[in-house]
Amino acid sequence: MKVEARLFATLREGRGKVLGIELPEGATVADLAARLTIGRKDIAILLVGGRDAALDKPLSDGDVVSIFPPVGGG
Repeated sequence: MKVEARLFATLREGRGKVLGIELPEGATVADLAARLTIGRKDIAILLVGGRDAALDKPLSDGDVVSIFPPVGGG
């Protein structure tokens, strides 16, 4: 199946902004993050189809996954 990964802020570095990724059927958001070499501690917000999601959420063909890192500021 093919999913679209949209990366934000520092997660784009060395990866890109929007990526089409092929994954096996039954893959989860955690599998996608592993494929992109994004550690769990580097993820603050996950959205699948614009809705809040967890790392164990199974993905479907055509899903759009948005991944945001923790941000700091001041």
